[in-house]
Amino acid sequence: MNEVSRPNNVAIIGGTGPQGKGLALRLAKAGVSVILGSRSAEKAQQCAESLMTQLQSEYGVKADIAGMTMVDATQAADDLVILSVPYSGHDETLSALAPQLVGKTLVDIVVPLTPGNPKSVTMPPEGSVTEAAQALLGDEIPVVGALHNVSAITLNDLGREINCDILVCGNDLTAKKRTMAMIEIMGTKAYNAGLADSARCIEAITPILIRLNISKDVPFSHAGIRICPPTGEH
Repeated sequence: MNEVSRPNNVAIIGGTGPQGKGLALRLAKAGVSVILGSRSAEKAQQCAESLMTQLQSEYGVKADIAGMTMVDATQAADDLVILSVPYSGHDETLSALAPQLVGKTLVDIVVPLTPGNPKSVTMPPEGSVTEAAQALLGDEIPVVGALHNVSAITLNDLGREINCDILVCGNDLTAKKRTMAMIEIMGTKAYNAGLADSARCIEAITPILIRLNISKDVPFSHAGIRICPPTGEH
């Protein structure tokens, strides 16, 4: 990913939620400016100040995190806008933000977990949330599906490296490369997993991981997936 420059800033819509906060901490710790977007600018700013205090006190990092409304955060992003909202609010949020997303890249991390049963998914008619977002926004706004299979607890545990590889999909190769560069700033490996329809498989992995992580037969939790080379190769 050396040929792709690192982002100056990244907006996280739904940034006050568990996944959003974990991503904000990881990116800000690596020196990226982060903009948290929430329905309430006050809530977003309070969250931003709390995260900056945490990074300063625990790691001596003077982070740059701001809190704004979702619209203002999207407008403030140079390029990458991460969508981290509950699936129930996915389409409504995107419809509201569509005008501000023109000229930017949407990184959609939402998984359509079945209400009341996180061990299954209920895919939208388009086949996946990533494809639904692309259909809603139109081809002029590139949508990249990523970060579906890493747990919020893992993201927030800065004392440990992210324990999984990240599968990235979408129809715009350049947008995928920019997203992969952002992910690798956080210290893990990203792989180009194909076009947007690959999200049908990638998003469906999440409930399988949830099932394994809550199973009494599995002696650990918050597991992820790895793309492993053959034995003896690096």
